Amino acid sequence: QVQLVESGGGSVQAGGSLRLSCAASGNTNSNARMVAWFRQAPGKEREGVAAMYTGDRTKYYSDSVKGRFSISQDIADNTIILQMNSLKPEDTATYYCAADGTGGYWYRSENYKNWGQGTRVIVSA
Repeated sequence: QVQLVESGGGSVQAGGSLRLSCAASGNTNSNARMVAWFRQAPGKEREGVAAMYTGDRTKYYSDSVKGRFSISQDIADNTIILQMNSLKPEDTATYYCAADGTGGYWYRSENYKNWGQGTRVIVSA
C-alpha cells in the first residue's frame, strides 16, 4: 500500500503559477509505476490532467493543460511534482495525486489503485 499526500494548493490570480507536490510513503519500491494528477471541479467529473510512467519518464497531458503544466518526479524525496504555469480560472479544482495505474487509459481514474486526499487550487480572474 502506498500513501500519497498532496500539498502546494492555494489561491492565485490568472496568469500565475503554482507547484503541487505529492509525497509518497509506504510501499514505495523502485519498481516503475504510472503516476498521475487528476482534478475535479464542483459538479464535474474527475479528469486526468497529467501522467508519467516512472520507468522511462514518458509523460502524458490533457489538451487543456498541454504547454502550461509539467509533471516530474523527485526520486530522492519520493515526490511527484505538478508545475502549473499560466493558470486560468477554469483550472480551479481540487487536484489529486494517483499512483499505481493498473493499465488502460492514463486519464481514467478507475485505472489507479492509490489516491491522495486532494489539494484545492483557486484561480481568480
